[in-house]
Amino acid sequence: MSIIEVQSVSYSYPDSSAHALNELSLSVQEGDFVGIVGPSGAGKSTLALALSGAIPHHFRGNFFGKILVSGMDTCTVALTDISKIVGSITQDINAQMVASIVEDELLFGLENFAVPHAEIPERITYALETVGIANLRFREIASLSGGQKQKVAIAALLALQPQVMVLDEPTAALDPTSSELIFQTLSELNKTKDITVVVIEQKVGLLAKYCSKIAIMDKGTICAFGSGEEVFSQVDLLQEVGVDVPRCVRVSKGVHELSQQPEYAHLISEADRAVCDETALSVQSAAKQLAHCVGALQHRSISLTESFETSATDAVELAGKTYLPKIDGPVVAESSGPFERIGVLQDAEPPSTQSVLDVIDATFKYQESTDGVERVSLSLYPGELVALVGQNGAGKTTLTKLVNGLLRPRSGDIQIKGASCKGWKTSQIAQHVSTLFQNPDYQICKESVLEEVAFGPELKGASTEEARKKALEVINHMGLDADASPFMLSRGQRQMVALASVVACEPDILVLDEPTSGLDYKECMQVMNMVQSLCEKGCAVLMVCHDMEVVLDFASRIVVMAHGSVLDDGEVTQIFSTDEVLKEAYVEAPQIIQLSKLVGTHVDPSFAGLSSASEVLDALRYQFETSRIAATLNGKEVSRG
Repeated sequence: MSIIEVQSVSYSYPDSSAHALNELSLSVQEGDFVGIVGPSGAGKSTLALALSGAIPHHFRGNFFGKILVSGMDTCTVALTDISKIVGSITQDINAQMVASIVEDELLFGLENFAVPHAEIPERITYALETVGIANLRFREIASLSGGQKQKVAIAALLALQPQVMVLDEPTAALDPTSSELIFQTLSELNKTKDITVVVIEQKVGLLAKYCSKIAIMDKGTICAFGSGEEVFSQVDLLQEVGVDVPRCVRVSKGVHELSQQPEYAHLISEADRAVCDETALSVQSAAKQLAHCVGALQHRSISLTESFETSATDAVELAGKTYLPKIDGPVVAESSGPFERIGVLQDAEPPSTQSVLDVIDATFKYQESTDGVERVSLSLYPGELVALVGQNGAGKTTLTKLVNGLLRPRSGDIQIKGASCKGWKTSQIAQHVSTLFQNPDYQICKESVLEEVAFGPELKGASTEEARKKALEVINHMGLDADASPFMLSRGQRQMVALASVVACEPDILVLDEPTSGLDYKECMQVMNMVQSLCEKGCAVLMVCHDMEVVLDFASRIVVMAHGSVLDDGEVTQIFSTDEVLKEAYVEAPQIIQLSKLVGTHVDPSFAGLSSASEVLDALRYQFETSRIAATLNGKEVSRG
């Protein structure tokens, strides 16, 4: 039975002729866990507002069609009646909080719903315990991490006992572990409390793993809807729309294409080929698919346990004696896989022996708090892109503020090009260090893109003419509209304008705080490709990032932080292969790293240490080619006999 029916809905905001929603239809059944993904401007947030009744009751405009929520027409019933069925969480979680204490946040909604006073304590306790934050009941909301705030918002909805939850990018600013925990919480509520969940999210790996149905949105409408296997197997459509393809799906599609090539068709049976035709949505299913394919090529049986965990033990059992590999290591052909790396991994060795930034035993603590950093040391070299990773509250943002001069260390030192910054004004540090904040609206202040981009060079001493000339070069290179108002642009476009403004300053050091947060796939690639071009010109980049796929594709080095200290500092694949460090820092390795480790450890060592879908498929192609050559030689031996 459907709990939400969207029937040919079109909507345009006031004073806009463009349709944010365009003849959109969608049916959500009771108990569904629906993930919605699409490029910026596709209408995802507008759809969320419409499902919650905010459109048309709060946001005016031109609305056509019909939305039925539990059989009620959202245009004809009161918003208060809709909100008793549909609870929603907006993209800006801080804007949704109305109280200062966690318990009061839950109490606010219950009182507004006129819940009998005697029921309120029990509902609050139930909601907090269900979400797993009973220990936060009397905490100040301002002291919570991003992930904790998201759980408070979910608990506040749960206390109201809605039938449907609609969430707009709930993990945008969260570290990988917190993101996983939010989706685990939603999944448990969906399964154990029969709550229908609709979540808008750009992290396709999470959607593929947890959602029962996926909707792809573009240009105000649904262009694909179905199970994860049905939707994510449409790789051409995803790439055309601009939606990231999960790395395991890229591998799975490549396995299918290799098994269908005429020269390899005789090497595996129809039954084996059927397994190769499946769409793998997770590391576990992709590993099983690869294991089955390799086993077929090597004429050995590989039986997999039911729970194929990503830990390094008891995942794959080889039948018979221990397998001795026929090859010494991975054979990877350049650019021969069906999918290419989007970023170009930088050389792990520093391109210069002279550091441009040195953080030496820097310590900073906030007043009346244990948060901050303690005795942190690291160096940054020209041309490097160093990723700062770790859970929310690990000290990453504090460290970036020490580097750009917004904070000063209580002890230790910050050196730029060998000179101590002690006694330097923030404006002096800004001559060398530029910062791109997570929220571009924090640094956009001019009425046109040209004025905004020229503002930085002018502050650094360039004449108006020189600043405008430099700004136009950057604007044209990035494909921006010089005359546009930054405040009228999309979130991703504003991020590009903010990036252009720091690029125009030609900094020695660029500090990025979650530069891809909230961006769609195309925008993410635009931002990171521009950052990479800066590195190629000698700029040193220090980037806080929670997207480990971006880190894998673009970073040359990783600095892992935990509890305000540097836990590890090393080359990208080396860090991602160190389970103990990742576990302590609450960082999850990218899908391909997990996949190559599993298959390399338990199936064939030629897959170990690979870091891209194309490399994994090159290793599999080698298996096919080896098997083909062996079959050819065996045929010749038989004919000689």
